[in-house]
Amino acid sequence: MQVGIDMGTVTGGAPAKLDIEELLATRLLVQGNSGSGKSHLLRRLLEQSAPWVQQVIIDPEGDFVTLSEKYGHVVVDGERTEAELAGIANRIRQHRVSCVLTLEGLDIEQQMRAAAAFLNGMFDAEREYWYPVLVVVDEAQMFAPSVAGDVSEDARKMSLGAMTNLMCRGRKRGLAGVIATQRLAKLAKNVAAEASNFLMGRTFLDIDMARAADLLGMDRRQAEMFRDLKRGNFVALGPALSRRPLPIVIGTVETSARSSSPKLMPLPDAPQDVEDLIFTPDPEEFTRPITRRAPPAPRPTTDILAELSRSTPAASGPVAAEPRSSAPEISAEEREDRMAAVLSEILDDPQAAYRTDAVLYQEFLVRARMRRIAGPPMAMSEFRRRVAITRSGVDEETAASEAWATALTLSVSVTDDLQGVFLLMAKAAIRNEPCPSDQRIAKAYGTHSARRARRLLGYFEEQGLIVLHTDFSGKRIVAFPDLQVETQPGDPNAVDVDPGAQSAAE
Repeated sequence: MQVGIDMGTVTGGAPAKLDIEELLATRLLVQGNSGSGKSHLLRRLLEQSAPWVQQVIIDPEGDFVTLSEKYGHVVVDGERTEAELAGIANRIRQHRVSCVLTLEGLDIEQQMRAAAAFLNGMFDAEREYWYPVLVVVDEAQMFAPSVAGDVSEDARKMSLGAMTNLMCRGRKRGLAGVIATQRLAKLAKNVAAEASNFLMGRTFLDIDMARAADLLGMDRRQAEMFRDLKRGNFVALGPALSRRPLPIVIGTVETSARSSSPKLMPLPDAPQDVEDLIFTPDPEEFTRPITRRAPPAPRPTTDILAELSRSTPAASGPVAAEPRSSAPEISAEEREDRMAAVLSEILDDPQAAYRTDAVLYQEFLVRARMRRIAGPPMAMSEFRRRVAITRSGVDEETAASEAWATALTLSVSVTDDLQGVFLLMAKAAIRNEPCPSDQRIAKAYGTHSARRARRLLGYFEEQGLIVLHTDFSGKRIVAFPDLQVETQPGDPNAVDVDPGAQSAAE
């Protein structure tokens, strides 16, 4: 029985017909970059052919599960054992039921294993159940990669073997492969070569355009046309479509995917404390159980140490004791001392000056949990403030002075990343010390650039916070009008010895 389904329109408005019976014998390859309309094309093909042929869709993103509502496809969750998937696939063939194998939520290796088990289950069905089936594989480059990737060699061979069986040997078993890929260069050649029908969409890379032109029998000079194709426009060729390259526009569909192309939306007004909202963890995060799929991915060492620090020894005796908190109760003074000690440990590292506050903050949280410091975690804004004060090198006597309190108030007028530099200069002026060098200022800012250090001083002067001048020998002096103090003359080009580098040299 010859059945021609309507895939859309060709130039001039005539319907673009696809011969389903011919497709079952010759297979189909769909190629196009992300956003070219491949999923829309597959959905049109599935909707139009649903009344005529059994369908099986390998769906890595769960986009085609909506077909079940209108066309009665059975949705099979890929989160099963390989034996279960093979058995389901065998029964799918026996009872001639259309289905969608959704692999959403699985990692790439698990998706490859699940798809391979399902395809092999259909391939190994008894001869009496070799009814025609349209097997659609979306994102086929994931299941038949041209080169080895980050997955295990065993999973790659298993998936590639199943896809090769589908495209090379599946025809005699009634399996007609329809594979879609973003890039031909990423798809194994022995899988792509078995297709006799092609629908080529928008493509930008030269290697993919050249390969698409070769498959369509076009001159390579004509390959540039693939860059100009609009979304939903494809060039068709093959015995089930057209004997000559034929541009077609894919028609509308009746169902829709759960995901769609992103649309522009106005951003909300950013709150004033946006960094606190992002970097400060919720206290519940420290007690929330960590759920992972099997097999678990390798865990970072910091997570393991944090979990060990929260664990409590098992209760002894026949009767379990009442649950107790992982961190003993401590006084506010002791808690403050422990947090100060942790902060000091982090900042004593010579490389800490060149790490971002976000990285230092995460390290601080891990160390605080390891020290069993009870209570809510320190907010990001408070952490930054304390880092700035610590980096200034202020001593206890200076910190207790009224001038330092004024300096802290003035520092609020600059951004968080500049407070450490401002307080460093203010401390030198209050203690009547030489003006810090460009290298010392740059380190307080977290950079090696002396030019940037000079720009920071110029910025402070523009804001009216300091006044720069030099003595007769060319040494720099920084005055603070609001504090009525100034530094001693200091050489801006002086080289400070890095303690870490010095110890390494020794």
